[in-house]
Amino acid sequence: MKKLSYLALGLSILSLTACNNANETASTDAAATDGSSEFAGPSRPECIAPAKPGGGFDLTCKLAQAGLKDTGILEDPMRVTYMPGGVGAVAYNKIVANDRSNEDAIIAFSTGSILNLSQGKFGKFTEQDVKWLAGVGTDYGAIAVNAESEIKTLPDLMSALKSDPKAVSFAAGGSVGGQDWMQTAILAKAAGVNPSDMTYVAMEGGGEAVTAVMGNHVNVVSAGIAELMPQASAGKLNVLAVFSEERLGGSMADIPTAIEQGYDVTWPVVRGFYMGPDVSPAAYDWWKQSFDTMLADPKFAEIREQQELLPFSMTGEELQAYVYKRTSELRELSAEYGLVEAQ
Repeated sequence: MKKLSYLALGLSILSLTACNNANETASTDAAATDGSSEFAGPSRPECIAPAKPGGGFDLTCKLAQAGLKDTGILEDPMRVTYMPGGVGAVAYNKIVANDRSNEDAIIAFSTGSILNLSQGKFGKFTEQDVKWLAGVGTDYGAIAVNAESEIKTLPDLMSALKSDPKAVSFAAGGSVGGQDWMQTAILAKAAGVNPSDMTYVAMEGGGEAVTAVMGNHVNVVSAGIAELMPQASAGKLNVLAVFSEERLGGSMADIPTAIEQGYDVTWPVVRGFYMGPDVSPAAYDWWKQSFDTMLADPKFAEIREQQELLPFSMTGEELQAYVYKRTSELRELSAEYGLVEAQ
């Protein structure tokens, strides 16, 4: 608090000023204690995408960037910062260990982030070490091949896998045990193929994996459907299956599900944001209320649809409960595949 000093005033007025200052200090301290101090908004709003440009984290940040700007919540677009490493681990560790009270930054996460947390891939930190802010959309896992590939359908792929699992190479953003690996492992298991017999090429982000398939360096890319659609719509990729319960709408209406092709595989991909653990209650509430406002605005629904994402609106404590529950479920699934010890 700025200290006021009036050297020219008499002793009696100085005493009064000191008393008033003491009361004001006590009031400010009380506000800080109960979290009711004011927060006018971020001075340099930033969205951290924990991967290289072009993948799902990039898409997630761009979604918030456009949504907060176009709905009038932010006057200028927030900047997007790329922080690849460990498929989210580097960004998570930076925020939790070194930037705990950054009130300007939100960090993108996906179901893949939750999966990595469930497997202990973020080091000593767990899902309880950040403030979960908002879930803003969902898409589904999918697999695709180069449009000129000899593999034309999911049954073609499964036949090739059964014949020689090593001969079919998969690229995805993340290591063995990650989200994109997991959905191919579930698919392989449904076909009677041991996932450890597959050829898997781990890359830093879905954008690199898509590029690898388009360059014919690998046979199949595993990613979220929203990451694949730009190149699929351009005729450069052929999406063999989407891992949703039913066919999706719009430009994805012609893409068959794995289920309708005889393989019971589903994988929803939630996208959203978290903040540092020591962000003030006032700053967190400002961001939460901003996302609540954005999610309720029809303009944002249009932006989300343009990104090929489906509705998923969850903020604050509701999102935290969802993340905790989903982490527990994925920890059990990871144990089933031998990726972590059963608890």
